[in-house]
Amino acid sequence: MAVSPESLSGQDVGSFAYITIKDRIPQILTKVIDTLHRHKNEFFEKHGEEGTEAEKKAISLLSKLRNELQTDKPIVPLVEKFVDTDIWNQYLEDQQSLLHESDGELRWFHSPWLFVECYMYRRIHEALIQSSPIDYFDVFKESKEQNFFESQASVIALCTYLQELRRTSEELGEEPLKKEFLKFLQVSLWGNKCDLSLSGGESSSQKNNLMNLLEELKPFILVDDTERLWSLLNRLRKTRDKAPVRVDIVLDNSGFELITDFVLADFLLSFKLTSEIHFYGKTIPWFVSDTTLHDFNWLMEQMKRSNHKWMSKCGVNWEAYVKAGTWVYHDHMFWTLPHEYCAMAQVAPDLYAELQKADLILFKGDLNYRKLTGDRKWAFTTPFHQALNGFHPAPLCSIRTLKAEVQVGLQPGQGEELAASEPSWLTTGKYGIFQADGSF
Repeated sequence: MAVSPESLSGQDVGSFAYITIKDRIPQILTKVIDTLHRHKNEFFEKHGEEGTEAEKKAISLLSKLRNELQTDKPIVPLVEKFVDTDIWNQYLEDQQSLLHESDGELRWFHSPWLFVECYMYRRIHEALIQSSPIDYFDVFKESKEQNFFESQASVIALCTYLQELRRTSEELGEEPLKKEFLKFLQVSLWGNKCDLSLSGGESSSQKNNLMNLLEELKPFILVDDTERLWSLLNRLRKTRDKAPVRVDIVLDNSGFELITDFVLADFLLSFKLTSEIHFYGKTIPWFVSDTTLHDFNWLMEQMKRSNHKWMSKCGVNWEAYVKAGTWVYHDHMFWTLPHEYCAMAQVAPDLYAELQKADLILFKGDLNYRKLTGDRKWAFTTPFHQALNGFHPAPLCSIRTLKAEVQVGLQPGQGEELAASEPSWLTTGKYGIFQADGSF
């Protein structure tokens, strides 16, 4: 049963949100401005004086945005026509109608954190699309690529493990198969630590071989529904000759985390736990390191070109999966709207209908969790399905390391005990969850 909208209207920004708005968001904007400035010669070489003027215009718009948020100015409508502009501006109107403050204006420090963050990244994109001919430029591209290159040793270790597993025992018995399945799930979980929006765009690469760390990281998994995931997929694989099994992965970060998602997807397909994998990414650069179609294809190409045989083998295989249609990439503007996911069926019914085709949906990362739960100050013991507020296109599971002040589905006293020993446990990325929605 869905929770009534009235009971969900009060969103608490939270202390971590205030720190983010006051500190981390300006830091990200400063980095974006610096990135554009460093590429001014490239813009001139490609576009002449028009490129130089576009770079100046984009920097001016972004500097204005930074001043607006640092001085708590009113949040203004989007002005440049884009596929989602009308939807965004309608959302701004709806948010303003909820306000009970005397001035009646949406402001940076007095609005829900999730909305403010999404709005900031959408304004970054607006500054670029207002600055033709450099409107194609991804201001976060360098950071995402650096994250991948700095994680090479870990990528090699994961690819080597997967390829040797495939080479030595392609047909695993049920118990060994389950054991490996749980390993690859955990790799995908801890890959989520590499989040550039949390680090303000600074390096967050993975230096160690995750496979060697899984046992010591297990105590930091606060909710572990992996047995339920195994039971579902194991049951489905035994009937896959009658009906294909589809797993959808709603992606989070590019770079090393995307490699961990690819490795998981390759394992699921190679060992016949699924027939097809559908990936969902962002239509525009988002939250610094979120995956776009360019990132998805770029990473695959880098893998294919690698001098390391197992990295290259993975890249070749992954490209073949895409060409064969067993890996499918989707993007949709809904993922970069401010709406929580319980609104998807109304706002983006085509996307909701696509997700309904899945046998299992894996939602990666913190932003997806915040949108699944409405980013509210739920009691820690609130059931996950209640926080979803009726969102249920298919059986789903959140795979997330904790980096925001929202968490549900904990045991009584579990959150309070963590808070007493580690006041920042909700926001450091130290802890993780595999949290299923209770429908399977």
